[in-house]
Amino acid sequence: MQTTRTPAVAGLFYPASAAELHAQIQAFLNQVQPMAGPPPKAIIAPHAGYVYSGPIAASAYARIKAISEIVTRVVLLGPSHRVGFRGIAVSSMQAFATPLGLVPVDQEAIEQIRQLPDVSFLEQAHTQEHSLEVHLPFLQEVLGPFKLVPLVVGDARPQQVGTILEVLWGGPETLIVISSDLSHYHDYQTARYLDSETSKAIETLRFQDIGYEQACGRNPVNGLLWVAQRKDLHGETLDLRNSGDTAGSRDQVVGYGAYAFH
Repeated sequence: MQTTRTPAVAGLFYPASAAELHAQIQAFLNQVQPMAGPPPKAIIAPHAGYVYSGPIAASAYARIKAISEIVTRVVLLGPSHRVGFRGIAVSSMQAFATPLGLVPVDQEAIEQIRQLPDVSFLEQAHTQEHSLEVHLPFLQEVLGPFKLVPLVVGDARPQQVGTILEVLWGGPETLIVISSDLSHYHDYQTARYLDSETSKAIETLRFQDIGYEQACGRNPVNGLLWVAQRKDLHGETLDLRNSGDTAGSRDQVVGYGAYAFH
């Protein structure tokens, strides 16, 4: 019986070689300009191929270096790209593998939330899903050892997602990571405008203004914003670019944003 989720997009979205992957992530992190401010409780970062979104994701991950000795658990939520379902899917795997090694799953946390009405085991939602996987190497590089709570979000309202986040919120040992890209396949200038408006909504926690056209991960994003309102968190845009800025043409771009909440 399989107990480890194996990588689905290593060699596609990011390097399959551990040495190459390590070097690429460190290069992204080293390009981030240091920013003042408190360490985040939660971040939002993109999930495309690293050549496109890696530099933007690094803007968020560079901010958690300061708490790498404190964080021992990561609650990671991303949207489902391949499987349609209602609620939130957990995995029965004991670990998630990347070229950099194994990340153990926090079994106690899974047991805690699987009692909630909107949570169920759905392995096929995890097997080929890239929205969680692409964040794991960044987390391994920045944090070192940690336990993972991997959650793929299907059709779910902000309060449904937010309720799970509240249960898992914990203290400074727990980091919340939300996986989402922004607008898809507009021309460069249109995307810049749309993504700027979405960033304003994220900063001001207006989850009511974020639909699927604004962010493919709008369900996990809006769940975080719902909780952030209740906990009086402050949202901050760390980086906002698109594939036309990194590695693609400017005819049809995908938007990427990095955000911190503290």
